[in-house]
Amino acid sequence: MDTTEMQRQLRALTDRAEITDLMDRYLRSLDDGVFDEAWARDFHTENVTADMPIGVVHGRAALSAHVQRGMALFERTVHLGGNNVIEIDDGRATVRGAQLSTHVLADDPGNVFVSAGHTETELVRTADGWRISASALRVVWTQGTPPQLPDDLTPAGAAEVH
Repeated sequence: MDTTEMQRQLRALTDRAEITDLMDRYLRSLDDGVFDEAWARDFHTENVTADMPIGVVHGRAALSAHVQRGMALFERTVHLGGNNVIEIDDGRATVRGAQLSTHVLADDPGNVFVSAGHTETELVRTADGWRISASALRVVWTQGTPPQLPDDLTPAGAAEVH
């Protein structure tokens, strides 16, 4: 193996490790409950698009505000992700995976709502490392009673958030 091939393989392994770490830290951050500008900057590009069960938003500031409102519906959460298939092409990457989310409702702490689905995430390499440029969560099953969503978190109402 020549030096160029070794450097290429090392870069691929480093990219994969950095992307895996970013995705793991992102899911863990959802349970920590701090969705400020620093949070958004640590994980997302300025022009991120996120397609979530509570709507579609464009831009880092809109995403932060939207996630804050959505997560306020829960007293506690645990988000788990895995089975990630990572494809890297130079400074761009895609991650397809699975997500299991457990939510204790804020207005009814005795009620637990669980959702599971598939994620599709696009990432770009930036000067600050890999960042999410687009993401989508497609829920395939749920268990328990979901929270009552305010009008601004319904998928139709959320599509207009900018």
